[in-house]
Amino acid sequence: MPDRLQTSPLIRAKNLSVNRGGQPVVDKVNLVVRPGEIVTIVGPNGAGKSTLIRALLRLVEFEDGLVEREPGVVIGYVPQKLEIDLTLPIDVQRFLRLGAQSSESDMRLALEEVGVASTVKTPMQGLSGGEMRRVLLARALLRDPDLLVLDEPTAGVDFVGQAELYDLIRSIRDRRGCGVLLVSHNLHLVMAATDRVLCLNHHVCCEGKPDAVSRNPAYLELFGSEAVASAMAVYTHQHDHEHDLTGATVEHLHKNQSGHGHG
Repeated sequence: MPDRLQTSPLIRAKNLSVNRGGQPVVDKVNLVVRPGEIVTIVGPNGAGKSTLIRALLRLVEFEDGLVEREPGVVIGYVPQKLEIDLTLPIDVQRFLRLGAQSSESDMRLALEEVGVASTVKTPMQGLSGGEMRRVLLARALLRDPDLLVLDEPTAGVDFVGQAELYDLIRSIRDRRGCGVLLVSHNLHLVMAATDRVLCLNHHVCCEGKPDAVSRNPAYLELFGSEAVASAMAVYTHQHDHEHDLTGATVEHLHKNQSGHGHG
């Protein structure tokens, strides 16, 4: 994996501002994502997280500031919501072909990478919430992206599935060396799967490594001590073992881990 401090940013925002109805939704935000790092944007509902992502991708206009991309950077984007007419008879393979020129082999490899190879002929309306998020991730990976941008990648997924998806995102980063920018409400899970956290409430309240952000007064004010304690329980937990489908460790279940989010 490249030395993140010595590599050029894949994407950078400088004093980025987006207004809506005369009010700042995103206010003078600075953000950098480099190859091989996972940057997570957290914040309360209505804090401007999705708007910031969409402004970075130039899907919405911004009033002030600058967005810079590494020349030639390829971005794979998974939106928070994707409207699919579920009355259409479309299976996963046909969905992956929409707007992309990918071979059947490439599609199967992408589905295998995200753990849903068996769904290739499954109708889209027959997918579970977790399968749907993985298929959307596979579609982004077909672009062979330098940067993955994931807006609430665990939306509609149960608790255990959320933890598994964050582990998957981290393993994709490890294999591909791509940068990852993601939005999450799941602080207690995402802390363990990110290198740097940016806490947003229209403006950047604080940022840094997960353990440092979790002790920042601005973060504590936004999320409260209970959420912080839960987040740090997962963050400090060493993932040097396997989990079964219930979330318990295969080797054994430590008593002091039973309440930290793997149940």
